[in-house]
Amino acid sequence: MVSDLMNQPNRFALYARLMRLDKPIGILLLLWPMLWGLWFAAQGFPDWHILFIFIMGTILMRSAGCVMNDFADRKIDPHVERTKNRPMAAGQVSSKEALLLAAGLSLVAFIMILPLNLLTIALSVPALFLAASYPFTKRFFAMPQAYLGITFSFAIPMAFAAQTNSLPAIIWMLMLANLFWVVAYDTAYAIVDKPDDLKIGIQTSAITFGRFDVAGVMICHALFIVLMIYIGQLQAMGMAYYAGLLVAVVLMGYQYTLIRNRDRALCFKAFLHNNYVGMVVFIGIALDFLIR
Repeated sequence: MVSDLMNQPNRFALYARLMRLDKPIGILLLLWPMLWGLWFAAQGFPDWHILFIFIMGTILMRSAGCVMNDFADRKIDPHVERTKNRPMAAGQVSSKEALLLAAGLSLVAFIMILPLNLLTIALSVPALFLAASYPFTKRFFAMPQAYLGITFSFAIPMAFAAQTNSLPAIIWMLMLANLFWVVAYDTAYAIVDKPDDLKIGIQTSAITFGRFDVAGVMICHALFIVLMIYIGQLQAMGMAYYAGLLVAVVLMGYQYTLIRNRDRALCFKAFLHNNYVGMVVFIGIALDFLIR
């Protein structure tokens, strides 16, 4: 089997597509809250080796999550316009290959955290479970985006564990704030697929919110900002931090202009635009600690 794979030059390109390496937005959206957590945990620039391990772990686990998502949706994706040409949906990659790839990526990520403390290693177990189980939630859970929010937030306690070997109360506030942000941007994403998802019968927050889907996105954005302001007060953050949040509010206002008419292309653009929200929040955090 190995020789067969090596004789097919496009095989690794298919695996890269399966891992969404050609679409790094998912990695970036997972990266920003992890960086928020690391900077808050370290009260500034974290240890270099921890930063490197967490960046690589984010890339590996996001890639593994994408593979598992396509495995879970292999019978659904062919019926959705946006996903019908994905490698598994098109029959270009087998289920066995996908499972082996996801397992391999997860194993490498786990090996990378072994030099860290036991608390971080212990937290990797529920993190792996969440990443592996999320793709199946849309079959029975009315708000799978909330489950994704928990999954995407789990790097925050792991960051604190790695940097401080403790789990202070602030991490739960950060996780809750990030959960609302994830629900906001992934609901905008779900609006893109809403017509197809209704036909297939799977559940998303865009369907659950119904005609209030746009309002749901903006309310979740607002809750994210409110919680981040509260976190800033708890952490005695300065003007740079709040300036970052102010820019994030402006960006969210722009996103409303994109999603208000539910145009599928513009809703997808709004989803992609959240990379800038995560980035400006991080810049505010990093600058605030830098100038102290």
